Amino acid sequence: MKTRAITGFFFVAVVLALVLISSNTFTLFFILISAICSLEFYKLVKTEDVQPQIITGLLLMLSITLPLAAYFLNGASFSNLLLSVPFVILVIIAELYRKHKNPFHNIAYTIFGVIYAVVPFCFFYAMAYRDGQYSSHYPLAFLIMLWSSDTGAYLFGISLGKHRLFERHSPKKSWEGFAGGIICSMLAAYIVNIYFTGLPLIHWLAVAVIIASAGTLGDLSESMLKRSLSTKDSGSFLPGHGGFLDRFDGLLLAAPLVFVYLHLISTF
Repeated sequence: MKTRAITGFFFVAVVLALVLISSNTFTLFFILISAICSLEFYKLVKTEDVQPQIITGLLLMLSITLPLAAYFLNGASFSNLLLSVPFVILVIIAELYRKHKNPFHNIAYTIFGVIYAVVPFCFFYAMAYRDGQYSSHYPLAFLIMLWSSDTGAYLFGISLGKHRLFERHSPKKSWEGFAGGIICSMLAAYIVNIYFTGLPLIHWLAVAVIIASAGTLGDLSESMLKRSLSTKDSGSFLPGHGGFLDRFDGLLLAAPLVFVYLHLISTF
């Protein structure tokens, strides 16, 4: 427990520092976490029968993250993201030269690894530029509400949890914990609203509900993945916490939905 607490403290401190210091450090965080989570995913699914293309997958990841970063940081053309298209095709072509018995499994896992472990961080990254220039408010508020949801779900689940939420994939999660996660996330949204005035309170509360709900589903989805592969953690980089995918599993489904919500309310 002590190791877990120390690791958690330094993990939160480093992430918050990278978000708060500048757009450059936030971009560094975005690209590094995309690469690490991709590697963890490929290591997680790699078996004797499934051999994802790690190098090609990382090149595909860079063909998405680097143009996106250049677009927001330097005003480069958004069409540079089309560079990812030949890299998707490269994944398919490369499999022609590999001698594995399940080539389309390899192709599917390589491409899905980017969709699952990279694309959500692209939405999280783009969230910081919602107002046309870099602002740490939106990613910071997102993380605060996500971590508040996780903490609330844990505390309510430990003390009140009786009704299992999705026992087949995560036997410890309960409906009481889920409700606690939503309550704590909404409390965090109320506090966020005091300091970050970019959105009315009603929208911060809506974002909190999206984060708590989709974050729980993201956690369950990663649990489903690990159980299907008979694996406990996505990695061992964070002592007591597993891997980075384990720490950001809630973000994987929540970030795209929050981005869509923010885009829709700014459009209508």
